[in-house]
Amino acid sequence: MKKSLGSYPRVRVEDGGRGAISQAGAVLLVDTVRKSGLDTAISAALTPCRKQRAVHDPDKILLDVALAVALGGDCLADAAMLRAEPAVFGPVASDPTGSRLIDTGGKRALTAIRRAAPRSASGQVTVDLDGCW
Repeated sequence: MKKSLGSYPRVRVEDGGRGAISQAGAVLLVDTVRKSGLDTAISAALTPCRKQRAVHDPDKILLDVALAVALGGDCLADAAMLRAEPAVFGPVASDPTGSRLIDTGGKRALTAIRRAAPRSASGQVTVDLDGCW
């Protein structure tokens, strides 16, 4: 069903008559982040925030929080919806771990996102999804 690639497992669709995951739309978001290079840019910017013995990468934590918000969440605890699908989203950090990252690396993460996203002269970001594949 999956092959690990980067921070998230690589998921492919199979029609085997089994149940579906509850957040399948997030797979498109994960692929968009990967193909746009946003994950790499955030990773480079947040490397100084990584503790020496950390289990979770700061970039993955931040991307998980962003995914949870994109799926309708409105707080860090909503990352639990990703935690419920480890075959799709891989390991997801605990709520306290996410909170610590936001407290210590939030400004650095925003800077990384702004640098990674191409902007027009008016400051708008356009994502051309059909151009990603």
